[in-house]
Amino acid sequence: MSFAVAPNVQNSGWTGLLTRSSEPSSSMNREFQTRFTVGLLVILTLGSVWLGIVNFKVERQFPVPYDGVWWVEHNGSLVADKVEANGPGDKAGIKPGDRLVKVNQRELKDSAGLQRQLYRAGPWSKNTYSLWRQSVPLDSTVILIPAERSLNDWLRMIGVVYLAIGLYVLLRRWTAPSSLHFYIFCLVSFALYSFHYTGKLNQFDWTIYWGNVVAWLLQPALFLHFVSTFPEKRNFVRRHRFAIPAFYLPGLLLFAIHVSALTLLRATERLRWNLDRLEMAYLAAFYITAAGVLLYSYRRAGKPILRQQLKWVTRGTILAITPFIFFYLIPNLAGALSTNPVKQLSVIFLGLLPLTLGYAIFRYRLMDVDLIFKRGMVYTLAAAAIAGGYFAMIAIIAELVHTRVPSSGPVGMVLAIVVTALLFDPVRKWIQERADQFFYRTRYDYRKTLVEFGRELSSETDLDKMLGSVVDRLSRTLLVDRMAIFLSDSEAPPRFRLAKSYGMSLEGDLDLSFLSASRPEASAGHFFFDNTHLVPREAPAAQATIAKLELNYYIPCRAQQRTIAFLGLGKTVEGDFLSSEDVELLETLSGYIGIAIQNARLYSSLEQKVAQYERLKDFNENIVESINVGVLAVDLADRIESWNSQMEVMYALPRWQALTRPLSEVFPAEFVEEFYRVRQNSGIHNLYKFRLATPAGETRIINAAIAPLVTRKFNVIGRLIIMDDITERVELESQLSQADKLSSIGLLAAGVAHEVNTPLAVISSYAQMLSKQLQGDPQRSSLMEKITRQTFRASEIVNNLLNFSRTGGTEFTDVNVNKII
Repeated sequence: MSFAVAPNVQNSGWTGLLTRSSEPSSSMNREFQTRFTVGLLVILTLGSVWLGIVNFKVERQFPVPYDGVWWVEHNGSLVADKVEANGPGDKAGIKPGDRLVKVNQRELKDSAGLQRQLYRAGPWSKNTYSLWRQSVPLDSTVILIPAERSLNDWLRMIGVVYLAIGLYVLLRRWTAPSSLHFYIFCLVSFALYSFHYTGKLNQFDWTIYWGNVVAWLLQPALFLHFVSTFPEKRNFVRRHRFAIPAFYLPGLLLFAIHVSALTLLRATERLRWNLDRLEMAYLAAFYITAAGVLLYSYRRAGKPILRQQLKWVTRGTILAITPFIFFYLIPNLAGALSTNPVKQLSVIFLGLLPLTLGYAIFRYRLMDVDLIFKRGMVYTLAAAAIAGGYFAMIAIIAELVHTRVPSSGPVGMVLAIVVTALLFDPVRKWIQERADQFFYRTRYDYRKTLVEFGRELSSETDLDKMLGSVVDRLSRTLLVDRMAIFLSDSEAPPRFRLAKSYGMSLEGDLDLSFLSASRPEASAGHFFFDNTHLVPREAPAAQATIAKLELNYYIPCRAQQRTIAFLGLGKTVEGDFLSSEDVELLETLSGYIGIAIQNARLYSSLEQKVAQYERLKDFNENIVESINVGVLAVDLADRIESWNSQMEVMYALPRWQALTRPLSEVFPAEFVEEFYRVRQNSGIHNLYKFRLATPAGETRIINAAIAPLVTRKFNVIGRLIIMDDITERVELESQLSQADKLSSIGLLAAGVAHEVNTPLAVISSYAQMLSKQLQGDPQRSSLMEKITRQTFRASEIVNNLLNFSRTGGTEFTDVNVNKII
């Protein structure tokens, strides 16, 4: 069977089920099992996709003729059981109860013959129906039309959604609980909604037909099996190990009945219809049972997280199957032939089923289903209201234009549409904003608050205060039980440390290497641990840290393509996980936080550089101020830019009077002339013993060095003048020269005295000897005494010269007189 409407074939839906391959023998190793399972899934998936694509192409190339009448076999002839209103049969005058004898003069006995005749004629052909109405023969001309199969496109879209979600969950979280089971359910659902036989019933069409039958019978059992074991096995499944196989017995029994009916019994339209009704009832019963199991498990769930997991899975399942059952299955069971918009819309709701369950497996949390459900309801109602108001405004404005300006014609209608679109856009935004505020209440407000808070973060330059405000605001807004911020200490490879935390008391070292490890989840903007005590992919030390932290979400904060921090968050205070909107909001905030952290670090680094610069500046100034020579610097315009304290003392001019003044105004013309003379030449120039007149009227003798003041790139930016005051040194040098002269005189006198003493001693000795010999001669004796006295006088003069020339000093000290005597 198929969901599509074929001529005289009632709409129904049969799906195929992909059962698990039989368990491999115990001798198979795990690697072989994995390869076998992957290979089988790849073959079945590719085969199903190929069949679905070919079936779609064939259906497009092969229009099915349709006469709008449901003919059933009765007493060896075809009787009109139902006639579609405004259909080809109704327009030709066919009434329920009419008996069809011939079509185009060809006798008919069963529905198969009618189908062959209709296919032979084709759509848009005129066919003569020979009828009997209450024993009255009559002929009706019926113009066949192509069967309405637009519903098949909607069903194929649902099938593609099932397959895409199943593949996404399997490839991203193939180790998650029930992910393989869920993919098989999605693959079978793809076959159910994508396989639609055309009625040609050739070999390919029979393959599509039986694939659809198997999928129809297997999909409800797979769904009931899934809801009975996810997120954990129900109690009745634990107590009765044969409960799971029992789910598949009704489908197996119906398949056997279907095969037997088509092979052993005469294939009539009534038989096909009864089989369809039986299998539709089977589908509805299993869907309702699955919803009942979810509702019962939700009400009996004791754990908050389990209750939250089941909350929206239950609601999503009920929302998906209720419209389908009431607006599709029940009308089909009642024999409705037409495909109306309500029936098509009810099929779309089936897309919520894989979306809800797939996200539950992928994240092992269901807060997002709350979001999906609310958004779907909110924006469906809002869109309907907006569309109604929009077209009403177009109609009103068009009527006004047509009334006031009758000659406007189509141009007036176009102008009405343009004006309405321009005027209605603010109204649409207002309705959407009010809907957000009404349905999301505090969430709407705190999201706006957090985004504004993130934009203002960069204004805080103190890193510690900024991190404290982030932790405080996020913990109070999202109501999480614990939170932490980890900062990187190095660039390559990054190493993280705990910088700020909330609701946590940690002791000992933490191995945070798992934050810097590359992982595929990083491309999603965050990585998530559904169970912090079970992370087998991490290293043992990292497992202990993750369990100790108990943070489920780690969101990187990036700046300039580099991760500089991580936001770590746990569950809410009620034990729930965050919704995807919360996580997306945090990912948006993480960009602001990363920029704010980088700005705070740059500001801190800048403060350190400024402090270091000030310290070096003070150090250099202290060096200049501490040296005992005068130092001044002039710019290229010869204005004084620096003047140290030694210059103040030496030149008797305060610093404030010297700075920024031209050199020619401060120094005498003689010095300025010498400065201009040497500044024209490169290199260092010296002025020795230059006599510099000071403003105080003194004259200082200086040694001056004039050198160019250059940058690191050797660009001249001024001149440096160093003045060494040597006035006192020159005076000391003069005194030293005089002392040297006196010392030379003393040495000369000592030498002369020594040379003179010798002849004086000889003269004195001989004079004394002659004086003794001439004692009897008074005249000669007096002459000899005079000679002796003059020699003593000359000797005393020489001794005085010797005493003057001696450099040794007199030293008084204690002596032992006894030893001397």
